[in-house]
Amino acid sequence: MEGDIATMGAYIGAGLASVGMGGAAVGVGNVVGNFLAGALRNPSAAAGQTATMFIGIAFAEALGIFSFLVALLLMFAV
Repeated sequence: MEGDIATMGAYIGAGLASVGMGGAAVGVGNVVGNFLAGALRNPSAAAGQTATMFIGIAFAEALGIFSFLVALLLMFAV
């Protein structure tokens, strides 16, 4: 019985860690949406902020990948 509870706990923890992947998707949508809103207000400044937007997208996606790796660790290593 004890091993079954530990296995269920690992699966629950992996599911909770996977929430970060959804958070990353929301973060990327937020970054791109704010960039587009700013670019529509001032189109001449949009070219200078494109690199900053891609860095923000990369950080948001990295957090999603990290949460996926934590979920895999919880499922298979613990």
